[in-house]
Amino acid sequence: MLNFLYSTAVLAADDINLSPTGEFSALGDLTIGGIVSAFIRLILVVAALVFFFILVIGGIRWIASGGDKAQTETARNQITAALVGLVIVFAAWAIVQLINTFFGIDIFSLTLPTAQ
Repeated sequence: MLNFLYSTAVLAADDINLSPTGEFSALGDLTIGGIVSAFIRLILVVAALVFFFILVIGGIRWIASGGDKAQTETARNQITAALVGLVIVFAAWAIVQLINTFFGIDIFSLTLPTAQ
């Protein structure tokens, strides 16, 4: 009786397909390198958007300052910080592209070596 239950459980486990299907079928191809490269791209995009919005808010604060020297100076410092942040983000992107061009290492489609 116990042997029958075991063989039924093994048969049922063999019939179960755990691979993603439908619109989630691409999840079966996920790798550590793909996740890392997607995370790097996400960080670059989010950082660029954040600095852009800080730049816009600084511009609005400058316009709304009404000629007050302290508020104008605060807005100018915010705009300067946002521009420096955008330059850093785009410089990081350019460095990644240079590494890809000169060394052939594409960080945006990273493949990690596997142990054999």
